[in-house]
Amino acid sequence: MNLPPVIAIDGPTASGKGTVASLVAEKLGFHYLDSGALYRLVALGSQKAAIDPKNGLELGILAKNLVISFKNGQILLNSENVTEAIRAESIGLRASAIAVHPEVRQALVGVQHGFRVFPGLVADGRDMASVIFPDAALKVFLTATAKARAERRYKQLIAKGIPAKLEYLLQDLQERDARDSSRGTAPLLLADGAKLLDTSELSVDQAVKTVLDWYQSKVASFLGG
Repeated sequence: MNLPPVIAIDGPTASGKGTVASLVAEKLGFHYLDSGALYRLVALGSQKAAIDPKNGLELGILAKNLVISFKNGQILLNSENVTEAIRAESIGLRASAIAVHPEVRQALVGVQHGFRVFPGLVADGRDMASVIFPDAALKVFLTATAKARAERRYKQLIAKGIPAKLEYLLQDLQERDARDSSRGTAPLLLADGAKLLDTSELSVDQAVKTVLDWYQSKVASFLGG
């Protein structure tokens, strides 16, 4: 059975993979999966249910039973619009902490596979290419230096009127990188066959064009062109 094509884009926190992935999906007319949002939804749901972030068993049960939907650019959790709520820094930290639990990751595998529909999917996250879609037509590991990522996050927060300190953001990113790369279940890594894209010195448009060029090259190669 022919499955819809997938472009899997992995990378560390604040690497810009979400922005790049969503624009690539828009250009191709593909569906888009922000897998990080799923973990943030579990984080928010667990906070509301007062579940300890260290309790993998209860978190896994919660993850299986959450009613999640993406509609018109909005993210709904149990019919509540939580688009802004899940972007809070505290929720991001909680999401990173609970993502280490295999029970949570396993509960969300089926949810993520459900996004694979025609004409195709662009999925971004930490283990899209290595675990969730190992047969992806194109695998990209999108990264940038910790300093560049911290500066981007700082500018985003300041633009939103949220106070921030660059040195704290840098430390937080370095800690998240270490945690994501060293966890026992689905660690952040460069998957077999993935192309490395360092965006430290690239604009968003340049990064998007690079991914699109890589994908078109893959398609041409597949078609024998």
